[in-house]
Amino acid sequence: MLNRYLLCFFLLLITIGHAFSQSGVKGVIKTTKGEPLPFAAIIVKGTEISTISNEEGKYQLDLKPGYHEVIFQYLGFKTGLKAFTIENKMEIFDLTMEEQALNLGEVRIGNRDEDPAYTIMRRAIAKSRYHLLQVDSYVAKAYSKSSIVITDLPMEFLYKKELKEVEKETNFKKGVPILNESVSEVTFRQPNSYKQRVIAARNSQDKGFANPNAYLLASFYQPEVVKAVSPLSPRAFAYYKFEYQGAFRENGIEVNKIKVTPRSYGEGVYRGTIHIIEGEWSIYSLDLQTVNTGFNIDIKQVYSPVQGAWMPVNQQFHVAGGIYGLKGKGDFVISQSFTNVKINPTFRPDIVVVDGKKEKEEAKKVKLSGREIKTQKLEEVVGKQKEFSAKNLRKLMKEYEKQDLKAKEEKGEDIDLNFTRNDSTTVDTMASKRTMAFWDSIRTVPLTTAELKSYTRLDSIIVVQEKSKPQDGNSKPSKSDTTKSNKKGRGSFFGFFGDVFTGHSFRLGKKSPWRLDYVSPIYGAQINTVEGLALNGGGLKLKYSGAGKKANGETKIRQDLSINALTRYSFARQKLLATGGIDYGWKRNKFNFSGGSAISQYNGENPMHPLLNTFTTLFLERNFIKIYEKDFVRLDFKTDRENEHFELKANIEYADRRALRNVKDMNPYNWIDWKRRAFTSNIPFNAELTDETGTASFEMRPHQALTLGLTASYKPWQKYKIKSGKTTFYDDDSPELSLTYRKGINDAFGSDVDYDFVQIGMQHGFETGVRSKLRYKLAAGKFLNDANVRFPDFQHFAGNQFFFQFGDPVSTFRMLDYYKYSTAKEFFEAHVLSEFRKFLLTQITWFRIMGIKENFFLHYLATPASDNYTELGYGLDVGIRFPFRIEVANSFEGFKYKNTVFRIGTTMNINLGRN
Repeated sequence: MLNRYLLCFFLLLITIGHAFSQSGVKGVIKTTKGEPLPFAAIIVKGTEISTISNEEGKYQLDLKPGYHEVIFQYLGFKTGLKAFTIENKMEIFDLTMEEQALNLGEVRIGNRDEDPAYTIMRRAIAKSRYHLLQVDSYVAKAYSKSSIVITDLPMEFLYKKELKEVEKETNFKKGVPILNESVSEVTFRQPNSYKQRVIAARNSQDKGFANPNAYLLASFYQPEVVKAVSPLSPRAFAYYKFEYQGAFRENGIEVNKIKVTPRSYGEGVYRGTIHIIEGEWSIYSLDLQTVNTGFNIDIKQVYSPVQGAWMPVNQQFHVAGGIYGLKGKGDFVISQSFTNVKINPTFRPDIVVVDGKKEKEEAKKVKLSGREIKTQKLEEVVGKQKEFSAKNLRKLMKEYEKQDLKAKEEKGEDIDLNFTRNDSTTVDTMASKRTMAFWDSIRTVPLTTAELKSYTRLDSIIVVQEKSKPQDGNSKPSKSDTTKSNKKGRGSFFGFFGDVFTGHSFRLGKKSPWRLDYVSPIYGAQINTVEGLALNGGGLKLKYSGAGKKANGETKIRQDLSINALTRYSFARQKLLATGGIDYGWKRNKFNFSGGSAISQYNGENPMHPLLNTFTTLFLERNFIKIYEKDFVRLDFKTDRENEHFELKANIEYADRRALRNVKDMNPYNWIDWKRRAFTSNIPFNAELTDETGTASFEMRPHQALTLGLTASYKPWQKYKIKSGKTTFYDDDSPELSLTYRKGINDAFGSDVDYDFVQIGMQHGFETGVRSKLRYKLAAGKFLNDANVRFPDFQHFAGNQFFFQFGDPVSTFRMLDYYKYSTAKEFFEAHVLSEFRKFLLTQITWFRIMGIKENFFLHYLATPASDNYTELGYGLDVGIRFPFRIEVANSFEGFKYKNTVFRIGTTMNINLGRN
């Protein structure tokens, strides 16, 4: 105990000594009305030293003794400049900032045909890529602070007692900020590499845990920022109106204030103000707001010149909103000083941008042909002339990026066609162990009173927990100890009983690449009219996964192996089926060999999930699923690489197929008796398979089938990145072309089937505007030989007759019978889904603010029996922070109206488990 007190005493002496040795300037920044100015930028002229004020307007700038000129900046206020001669003490300087007086200017006031903001923004937009690529690299010292406050909890009265217990043992409390601070050294290299080395990090929830903030740098020179169109995007004029509000002069530069007004406010656009430097056409500062699924986001930035380039020294994100009764706000601020800034010499600072719309004659004089732009390097062009039209400059920057990527690829350097940020973070081992004296010296933003209370509260909780810890081995753990002595272990009866129902995984050795999984049959249980209750998928899986090292230290090819033996038991049929399989994968390839006895849907794509069919069987007296039994042996192969631009799949199967009928007594599985309903036959209803009476149904005869399938798909314009010589493709908007061939091989091993089927397809998705997208899928196919086509080999379609619709919203029909129009002849199908940010209901601003989107969809199917089956529908993505959709769909046959249905569903694919 004595050693602990001595240590605290010495730390106190060090802290006090450091406090007395600090020198610099501190104070409060306010308006003329006495209101504090939060997050004002304070910069030492001619140095990389900077800070920002906190939410109370307080600031502190640690400076060495000597003469310093300090600049004070805040959006909409006159920049202040104050000279200090610092001695060995902390100077007190409180500043009152005056609002910036704007000068409209006689020339610009007299221009009546177009607001002068447009010519300013055309120049700024033309030069946006120039400013984005101007800085080749830099090193920045960044202080960042995130603060989250929960202001309201849903139905708090229900768990008020439990909440008090949580507040005693943790540092969470409603209204108290959850803080996280970090100081980092960030190294940037074009085009997208950010390396962050965390020097210090602390948070108000865990004193000993270093949780660094992400390095956020929202560049409005990019076309999109936080999923919203930047006012400097090439598409900006389609989404914004601009208004010139005047200009002011500071430190020899003229700054234009532009009001940004979206043509329709909501998700995907900003509103607010942006300041553009005259002549430079770069950002001086900005204050812009947007919304994202109901959350308001306010972004503020202040720029300062560093070696001729205007760099963001102060950035703020302020978020406020709520979700299902939980409300709160969050602030993220970053103050950074730049060193080792390297400017690309190609980007000359004296380039003049001519607005071709306002200065037509001048633009003609400096116009470049397309050949001149494509055949010359940028440095050659800028060496010959100084002035460029806005249009030419945009084309020049685009061509420069193409040439730069090509040169890097030829040199074998890393490239990224999608320009995805490449971030890496390392944390210093001392990051979470920094003393308060260290933080006081390095923190560039003073803590507010509430934030200081949050840290103090954490310290008091830690003291209480330390006192409650047992002092010797005989002491019992206190009630606040989070480690319970009576915790149920894995080997307990309850743990074993739970594993029987949920399954369990066994690692075969601590470092072994082998694993044995017990799969519970309960997990895949289902109910249908053929089997009654069926326990599906129970058994064992033995898995191997590893790469290892060669003798020379190189990494071996990664290999994955899985061996499984699974069962399916039908209570109604009193029959046990078993299947087994082996999966083997290496590099980008995967083989699967399987065999046994199985239950399959006639449509191998499983249009109705067994779990949903269980629900409709028990509660709705509907059996949509249609199944048959087969004894089979099958071999599958596919290229197994995510987002690969070329994919190949192949399979060969030999199966003995048999039809199945419904059980006679479904009473145990029919929980609600619907008087006007009855379960349908397990024999699928099909328009092409009609008997002599005209009944469109059939019963599949037992037969053997040897089938072969090949599918190849290709994305010709897919974006990619190359890192360390390895190419990785993005899942982008390149069209995907596909070709499928299936064959039924006759007379081999007693096979009865005989057919040849070919299908071609194309699918694509691309943006049509902010938060608007058009996606489509087309496919056409024909049985070139249809001598003997059995029903499982028909071409089936993604039908749906259930009110809750899962699966791909683009390619799934909303009310098509699962098997009625399945064909053994030919077909053509088309699917189109268009998402609109602004269409009908979304003309109302509230819908756009809440992130609701409208959809229009078309599904079309042409087969010999379908009579041009068509679905037209309208939907709302109403899933505010959850992907949820409401739709109304109309069906047509022979281009005549047939039916209307309502559907609810999810906008994402959900894997519900095994079939």
